[in-house]
Amino acid sequence: MKKATTLTLLIAITASLAHAQIGDHRNDLAIGVNGGYVLSNVAFLPKVTQTFHGGPTGGLSVRYVCEKYFNTICSIYGEVNYAQIGWKENIIDRNEQPVINPTTGVAEHFQRNMTYLQVPVFAHLAWGREQKGMQFFFQAGPQFGLHITDKPVKNFDLDDRNITDRVNQVIRQDTMAVENKIDYGIAAGIGMEYSHPKMGHLLLEARYYYGLGNIYKDSKRDYFSTSRFSNIVLKLTYLFDITRTKRER
Repeated sequence: MKKATTLTLLIAITASLAHAQIGDHRNDLAIGVNGGYVLSNVAFLPKVTQTFHGGPTGGLSVRYVCEKYFNTICSIYGEVNYAQIGWKENIIDRNEQPVINPTTGVAEHFQRNMTYLQVPVFAHLAWGREQKGMQFFFQAGPQFGLHITDKPVKNFDLDDRNITDRVNQVIRQDTMAVENKIDYGIAAGIGMEYSHPKMGHLLLEARYYYGLGNIYKDSKRDYFSTSRFSNIVLKLTYLFDITRTKRER
């Protein structure tokens, strides 16, 4: 219930900006593309020791600027992205040394590469130059994801892994298929934007996503009570203007 309330509140705040009429009205629409790199992991309970999983992300972006309230430029910003996320297990022994597979003689490695279609919708607040120069911005809002594909990457046979030496012996996640295809959560980011009336807008952003939904079922009879994503994203976006009704003097 708390998760649903938080997400509903964020959606309401984001949507309200589209109807704001208090400040100096804008009607500026820009579209473009984005690309970047995402570091991800999954918060499992029972715990699974991990390092960050790295993968690319990219897609389409759209922004609608609705008003300038005092010095704050208010927008709705959204994306439709393909992202490769997942988790990478940190397979170590009690001495924090890599676990060696007895058959191959090399350190065991396992990660799950998962492709998601992600749709964040943000309230975008910016301060600075609108048409030519630099802005600082903050944005936050809900994000939804759809699981497309996933693939394990490993250097050992699942029936021949070295369980005995592992400090963390939770392995159920290695073979479980994703049970909840829809992911949802909240995301927030900060960044800088450079704008030019002829060249468009270039945005550099650092973003964090906190998942509220679990990828596996979480009833009392299920193995994992928690299996939520978290992502750290570094992203570059280019936008070009479709409509621009307000020019900086």
